[in-house]
Amino acid sequence: MKKILALFIVSSLTITSLFGQKEEIVKTGINLGPLPAVAFDADKGFQMGGLLNIYDFGDGSTYPNPRQQWYMEASFFTKGSQLYVLSYDSKVLIPGMRFSTTFTMTNDKAMDFYGFNGYMSYYDYEKVDLGKTSDDMYLYSPMYRVDRTAALFKADLIGNVWDNKLFWEAGYHLNYFKQGAINREKINKNKEENKMFPDNVPTLYEQYRTWGLISDDVANGGVGSSIRLGLLYDTRDKEGAPSRGTWAEAHITMAPKWLGSTTPYYKYSATLRQYFPIIPNDRLTFAYRLNYEGTFGNSAPYYILPYITTMGQSYDRDGMGGFRTTRGLMRNRVQGMDMLAYNAEFRWRFVQFALFNQNIALGLNVFSDGAMVTKNYDMSFKRDKADFGSLTEYAAARASYDLYMSQGQEKDSMHSTVGAGFRFIMNQNFIVCLEYGMPVGKFAKQDGNGAFYINTGYLF
Repeated sequence: MKKILALFIVSSLTITSLFGQKEEIVKTGINLGPLPAVAFDADKGFQMGGLLNIYDFGDGSTYPNPRQQWYMEASFFTKGSQLYVLSYDSKVLIPGMRFSTTFTMTNDKAMDFYGFNGYMSYYDYEKVDLGKTSDDMYLYSPMYRVDRTAALFKADLIGNVWDNKLFWEAGYHLNYFKQGAINREKINKNKEENKMFPDNVPTLYEQYRTWGLISDDVANGGVGSSIRLGLLYDTRDKEGAPSRGTWAEAHITMAPKWLGSTTPYYKYSATLRQYFPIIPNDRLTFAYRLNYEGTFGNSAPYYILPYITTMGQSYDRDGMGGFRTTRGLMRNRVQGMDMLAYNAEFRWRFVQFALFNQNIALGLNVFSDGAMVTKNYDMSFKRDKADFGSLTEYAAARASYDLYMSQGQEKDSMHSTVGAGFRFIMNQNFIVCLEYGMPVGKFAKQDGNGAFYINTGYLF
């Protein structure tokens, strides 16, 4: 795929020098944006699949913003994981309102789990690296994996309050999680015997259960049925690739037991995004995002902690860490009751042209992202001696817990990353990105070795 993209870029630049034009074509009707989904992960295997964006620009009067759009994705991993996404967003289906609905399902046999409260949970990167390089060390990364199936559905409405800049938001969100320890047979599939994760070594998730950090009533997942309400302030010049304006939101999520939630929880969030044109006509833009995710009270089921609250066109994503939240940071590295995150980047479009009746632009960006826990998840040892078969088992569990907690930091601090990327932009909405991010700072090794992404869209 990299070779194909490189060849396309070189060809586009050549055509630009011969036939480039400055005036943008106003798109009308239906436009398609298909893309193969290809990736590799040592524990999940190769990813194979595809995605499709469908944009309806109608008579072109709303371009570059579509009247409605559809998004579909199906991806499969060679070791059994799957991802399915079906999304619809419309400004015309219900007069005077924007309607957005999404269904996502993930069946992940090797979901990242690094514990709670960021740096308070120790990540043994030395053993992980040894597992990759030494013949004497088994593959240690399954230590930080769980088996998770997640199905999420949402339906949101957005209506105007003032001047098509201030809006109300209301939605119903339903999620289902089934979570547990990894299936060692699948994790060890096709590995040499000396690299197989052994049966007698507990994963971090299994240790958390032994210590009572994850209680039995939520350990295997559950159902979250919630109402979400919010306010939106939006002055962006365009939605897909904005270059000026403010996009701010504040939400509360209520998932009471009477609405069908297995374990009730109440959350709030606030996000501020701003875009500043340094050089006009989309040439150079500075953009930043500040996000705060909070919990009312001191309890919430652990399986909902990784998710970033969204409404409207987007849908809840895993965080903090990964392409949609903190690039270059290990997925779900930062989990707590309250979390703060930032993203800041310069976006440079170095060429824009028309090709095959499509508006094409090529861009580069440099960025810094970061996240940290601001209110801790309770990580105190919660088992009694009666919970174990013998005093010896209790003493062993307590000793392993004390050792683990002594290895982590007393509190979390900012997990920061830096990186750069490339964008292929078609008609201001269909955006293919290649990005690489890497952790920086005093505890950078605790956050992984960086990550390369092939994905779609801008982060925000």
